[in-house]
Amino acid sequence: MNKQALITQIQQKKSFLCIGLDVDLTKIPAHLLTKEDPIFEFNKQIIDATHHLAVAYKPNTAFYEAYGIKGWQALEKTINYLNANYPEIFTIADAKRGDIGNTSTMYAKAFFEDLNFDSVTVAPYMGSDSVEPFLAFKNKTTILLALTSNKG
Repeated sequence: MNKQALITQIQQKKSFLCIGLDVDLTKIPAHLLTKEDPIFEFNKQIIDATHHLAVAYKPNTAFYEAYGIKGWQALEKTINYLNANYPEIFTIADAKRGDIGNTSTMYAKAFFEDLNFDSVTVAPYMGSDSVEPFLAFKNKTTILLALTSNKG
């Protein structure tokens, strides 16, 4: 999805709702914990219940990374589910990545090519070479962190 398609969704739904998928296993309903992939099942239920209202979903990758390979698999299943069932909805990898050029290139490839997110959050504090690899994906969106809500 591109920027214009996102704007169209905002206009059609009369909504700016972006739903964060920051999954914490200690807060998932007990009945889902018996499922093979409780993180994905939780996300799927949230998505199916809210897709008519939301214009974007934003998984925070730290909440998936914390669970190792199973977390990454749940993230991949979640984004694949969104892309297959609700391709009109914008996806944001809330990854806050930003590193030297060659490392940023690999991050960009992971989120844009492998996981097929529409956008990714990037921390530009290490300079332009930390951002340029993301901007090279012309059909994707890079969200630069500028003024964050944390106290620091």
